[in-house]
Amino acid sequence: MLPSTTGAGAGTPRFDAGRPCLDLLATTHPAEHLLTPASLRTWITTTPLVPPGTPLTHVDTTWLPPFRELRDRTARLIEASLRPDGGPADDLALALAHLNARARQEPPTPHALRAPDGTLVRALRTPPTCAALLAVLARDALDLLTDPVARAGLRRCEGDNCPLVYLDTSRGRRRRWCSSEMCGNRERVARHRRRAALARA
Repeated sequence: MLPSTTGAGAGTPRFDAGRPCLDLLATTHPAEHLLTPASLRTWITTTPLVPPGTPLTHVDTTWLPPFRELRDRTARLIEASLRPDGGPADDLALALAHLNARARQEPPTPHALRAPDGTLVRALRTPPTCAALLAVLARDALDLLTDPVARAGLRRCEGDNCPLVYLDTSRGRRRRWCSSEMCGNRERVARHRRRAALARA
């Protein structure tokens, strides 16, 4: 878990799903995170989709619907990849067409700058457009869904009532929870309580 402000307030942990497109899916849990331009700006910078210090003051309310729509379409495709039956074909065709269309847009153009200490740092030539950032997310989702090895690492958290999906890159792919500190800890506490109840019985 990484510290962030994508949740209700400063210091709220940010779920790191292992891919930007999966991080986008996590913005619905436990409640909607993308409610205001400010919350979207925070999410963009903490994912991160852009280099540190990128100006994002131009992000406004018109950005929210397309980000949520891409999230919804991506979620349907990810969900289908986790289901044995694959899900409804017509619905998935529409979702895929949407991602393909978004991916055709040009992503932000990076370039290198010399920092005061002499090191090279990445920056963007111009402030990123909404379409450019959606293109990054759509391409990331398509890369994930078309890579059999990466796709095989998709997992849904085994925590009670936790819908989060992550990319399992652990040794032996034995990861069970979105976060060992959150869902994993809750499961360990629940297991301890069950053992204690059995011992008392």
